[in-house]
Amino acid sequence: MASTPSPPPPALAPGPLVDEYLRILMIPDPDGVRHFVSPQLRIRFTGNRPMRQPGDTSAFNAKRYAWVKKKIDRTEVVAGGTPGETVVYSLGTLYGAWPDGTPFEGNRYVDRYVVSHGLITEMDVWNDSAEWLLVRAGLATL
Repeated sequence: MASTPSPPPPALAPGPLVDEYLRILMIPDPDGVRHFVSPQLRIRFTGNRPMRQPGDTSAFNAKRYAWVKKKIDRTEVVAGGTPGETVVYSLGTLYGAWPDGTPFEGNRYVDRYVVSHGLITEMDVWNDSAEWLLVRAGLATL
């Protein structure tokens, strides 16, 4: 007996949509967030790395960290948004472990999302991991 795909979730306002997207993505379940993103999704990840799918970000993170999660401090929806385009910021810190198993926490991040007609169309990701890696390599100090 073939299973039928589950229906998409009910439409969410832009802020809750981004929060739910991140909750599922951090499971990690990159396939589970496909119904939150536009087929034309454009991701600019740390270091201005272009990506096309949520799974691309998970694959990149699997090389940089043993594991990583976001502690979301706040979600900000920019005033003046329309159904055609609303900008949402997610701000907080990363916690997890480096590839050698050394734990970390308090690594700042800012994500910027563009939500259009109930789908994420753009995602920009910034965090302090590169700076922290320079410190770990002895090339910088905090």
